[in-house]
Amino acid sequence: MTARNPPTPRKPVVLMTMGTQPRNGHPYQVMTHKYILPLVEISGCVPLLVPTCCGTEDLAQYLDLANGVYLSGAGSNIDPALYGQENLTPEKQQDRDRDLFDIPLVRAALDRGLPVLGICRGMQEINVALGGDIHQQVYKEPGYDDHREDSDDPVDEQYGESHQVKLVPGSWFAALMGQPSIPVNSLHGQGIKTLAKGLEPLAHAEDGLIEALHAPTLASFLLAVQWHPEWKASENPHSIKIFEAFGEACRAHASNS
Repeated sequence: MTARNPPTPRKPVVLMTMGTQPRNGHPYQVMTHKYILPLVEISGCVPLLVPTCCGTEDLAQYLDLANGVYLSGAGSNIDPALYGQENLTPEKQQDRDRDLFDIPLVRAALDRGLPVLGICRGMQEINVALGGDIHQQVYKEPGYDDHREDSDDPVDEQYGESHQVKLVPGSWFAALMGQPSIPVNSLHGQGIKTLAKGLEPLAHAEDGLIEALHAPTLASFLLAVQWHPEWKASENPHSIKIFEAFGEACRAHASNS
């Protein structure tokens, strides 16, 4: 009798919410390849792309399928009304459908103990969802640098190393990175102002701006960074460690489900 090979373990499923982008007079739901590929190639997870234009009626059903949540960056800003401020950048694109989906998604995912990874806008969404707020124009705040990219530069230059971030000494993130500071890119005009209750910094820019955060009181994995580790992630040892850690957390959740 021929022996059967053991079944291949099922990969963890990770929700990735899409955003609205107008094209030729039509609204599209989109997700950039650069966010998806590290989740597949490094984290070893299956992405489940979730539209945010249809409301939250099916949110619980999506979460029933998930072993993690991954909140990407985007060109849009969070509606400042959601964190109690007037809009200081009316010229910037907003995506209220994504706001109104991702904020309850963050809360529900954490309630269920799902691992969560946030990048750039995703980091800001986590902070707002849990009660924090945002500097809408970091480049106009006294003492802070201009963290924006030059949109006229080639993409490789926009995503090139911009500054160092200092990791909080003794933190698990500093141990993961294996060094006290790391170089990162910088492509954001907004940033964390007041951290939500329960969140703590993991890294700061040279000007003191919070560049990474976690929730130390939660048993589940939560990591959010202000830079873009997804850019050419397989060529960056620090990015590899971030996506590997997220993948391991998602696999742990899947094995306990």
